This record gives sequence, C-alpha cells and structure tokens, in this order.
Amino acid sequence: MAQHQKLVVKVGTSTLTGGTPYLNRQRMLEVTQQLARLHQRGVNPILVTSGAKAAGAERLKFPDLGRSLPSKQMLSAVGQSRLMHHYSEMFDIFDIVVAQVLLTREDLSHRTRYLNARDTLTMLIEQRIIPIVNENDTVATNEIRVGDNDNLSAMVAATVDADMLVILTDQPGLYTADPRTSPDAQLIHEVQRIDETIAALAGGTGTRLGTGGMATKIEAAQIATRSGIPTVIASSTEPDVLARILKGERIGTRFVPATTPLESRKRWLLTDKPKGEIHIDAGAVRVLMNGKASLLPVGMTRVVGRFARGETVAIRTPDGEELGHGMSNYHHNDLRQICGVKSGRINDILGYTYGDYVIHRNNMVIMS
Repeated sequence: MAQHQKLVVKVGTSTLTGGTPYLNRQRMLEVTQQLARLHQRGVNPILVTSGAKAAGAERLKFPDLGRSLPSKQMLSAVGQSRLMHHYSEMFDIFDIVVAQVLLTREDLSHRTRYLNARDTLTMLIEQRIIPIVNENDTVATNEIRVGDNDNLSAMVAATVDADMLVILTDQPGLYTADPRTSPDAQLIHEVQRIDETIAALAGGTGTRLGTGGMATKIEAAQIATRSGIPTVIASSTEPDVLARILKGERIGTRFVPATTPLESRKRWLLTDKPKGEIHIDAGAVRVLMNGKASLLPVGMTRVVGRFARGETVAIRTPDGEELGHGMSNYHHNDLRQICGVKSGRINDILGYTYGDYVIHRNNMVIMS
C-alpha cells in the first residue's frame, strides 16, 4: 500500500442507512474507521458521500412533501449539516480533520471553477485533511439527477488525479445477470473495456432511498477509466474492504483503465487548440526538454494572445518553433506582468499567487 496514494471512495445512501429509513451510525463509523486507518498509513482518502436528503428526512420526522425539486433541496439543506456533524465527530475519534466540499457538475465543467476546486482539494490533501464531498443539491438549477454522486465521484477522481476510485454499494459488484432474479448469475471480477454489453448488464435504478443504481456506477467507472483511473465497485459490508482492495485482493468488480491519468491529460493537451502562445528563452528550453521541470515565469520572454487561466497555450522556442502545449496556470494579463521575473515576486506583483509555475510539468506535453 503506497504512501501518498490518492483514493476516492464513494458511499451511497443504501450504505449509510443499511437499507432502513435512518442513518445507521454504526455503518458510518465502519466507513470512517477504514478511511482513518488508511489515512494513518499515509494514504490520502477523499470521501464522496450521499445521505443528506435521508438525514434531512430523518430530522424532520419524514414529512410527506412529494418529489418536487424544492422539497428535495430543502431536505438536503437540513440534512447536509447533520451529515457533516456525524462525520466530523467520528473522525475526531481518530484526531483527523475533515472538510466539507459541496460541488456541482458545473463546478467541474467550468474551467475556472474546476481549477479552483482542484486547487482546494489539492491543498486539503497536502495538509492531510480529508475532504468530504457531496453534490450541492440546494443550489442545483436542474433536476437532481439520478446517480449524480456516482458520476460526481468519478469527476472528483479525475480532478485530483486519483490513483483509484472505489464505489461502495449494497451489491458485491457487477453480475452477468440480475442476481435477485437469476440464480445462475456470476460476479464479474474484471472488466477490460466498458461497452454496450457491459452497460446492458447494469439494469435499472437502485433502492428506494438511494438515487443511483448499477447503471450510474458503470457510467462513473467509464468516466474514471477514460481518465486513467482504475475503478472498483464492491460491497460496503465486506470486512476491511478498502485496505484489501488497495492490497490487490480480488474483491468486487475491477474496471481496468485504458491509459494512465498523465497520458490521458497529455493526449488531450495535444489535441486541444491553443488559445495563445508563451515564448521562452534558451535556458527554459533546455530545462523543459529533460521532461522533469515545470515552466517558471523567469523563463518567459513574451506572451501572445488572450487566454484564461487553465486554457491551453503553445510553448515556443526563441526561434518561434512550437516546443509543446501546456495548461496555463495564469491569465494572459497576469503572465505579461510577471514575464521574466522570479517566482518569489509573483505575489508582490499580482497581489496573489496560484503557485510558482506558469505551466506545471504534469499539465505540459513536449512534442520533440
């Protein structure tokens, strides 16, 4: 079990309630204990949790409000603080600090919001704080979609370049048929590629309390594996399931990624049309050519075009040749102000900083 491994774990309402209408504190504590033990061994877990609406319904003694969007949002607003209170108290037992992070799909689709979410999650991880992520249901402008936290967990995993995504559910994994109706159904231990046949095996939605079923978990696995992240769907009732999965034990259904996260990002950078150009000096060219360094502002000589933070730019040599592509960590106006200066002066010049580098080596592809 490698230290500093980033593990995203998604738990659904059925896991947290044990199939009852109430949050099951014992189930929650079992999940907390597993995450705490991994944290103590150097793993960096991120928990994506459902359960806010269930917690709200429990607190209000299960009012009959119908299924309208405002009623769901109201239950989430009531329940989210209670859910976090329970998690915070349980992690306090292990002297672990947790942080609430509420996200929507839009937060991870809009470029600037995505970068801000990524930076916040990264900083929490670096400070050994466990992020607890949930969908921000109370401000959702669209209908709260089925299985959003399944897909949200995959998007979070891609955002932080997780080493693995584990989706805990009330089923042991993906079967060759519905095990509730087919006695001959067999658990599928490994899926090399998610195609129409695999998607068809997922069936319909899940429990009355939960919003997702196996189909949304397959969608999440597809998002994660396309980003280079191995994904496991497993039963939450399996003893010490998380540590055993990280050790490579054959539990649940494992979905094999087609690439690595770094290769996936660099393939995207190659195909994304640059919105501008950053020209660099000969010294920066030599440093970048070794493939192990980030681009610092001191190596820049000129900025061409208009682009936002997080957009793709072309990196050009003193002769004007295209050396590669990269994701800019700063807005074009910012880069013009810090062009050629040492990183230590960024905050003095701009009044803030997004870090020492203009383009991080993980967000850069060199073409030669």
